[in-house]
Amino acid sequence: MAVRLYQLAVDAHDLPSLARFWCAVLDWQVLFEDEDEVVIGADASALPGMCFLPVPEGKTVKNRLHIDLAPDDLSTEVERIIALGARRVDVGQSTDVTWVVLADPEGNEFCVLRPKTSLVD
Repeated sequence: MAVRLYQLAVDAHDLPSLARFWCAVLDWQVLFEDEDEVVIGADASALPGMCFLPVPEGKTVKNRLHIDLAPDDLSTEVERIIALGARRVDVGQSTDVTWVVLADPEGNEFCVLRPKTSLVD
């Protein structure tokens, strides 16, 4: 393979706080931290990771790219993630969808899906 997904870069205002939120959601750890970036992952050699980078501007529109999470139990994970600091958001989804749209503490939308066993189910 000539290329692989290395990490997702996430613009942030409070890098340490947002990185720790995602560590708690994904059961990952902070791998590197300074004032210009915070890198998290399952461990230093498990790809992909996430890198939080400082930006001066605030988020103004719906994300063009977002994270989908596949839990063992949808409702249990939604409640756990909300307790960590996420909130439910409406991005135009209908009421009969099989996923829940949440936003992280800085407003980045992500979805918690029904349990999945493959990329095409």
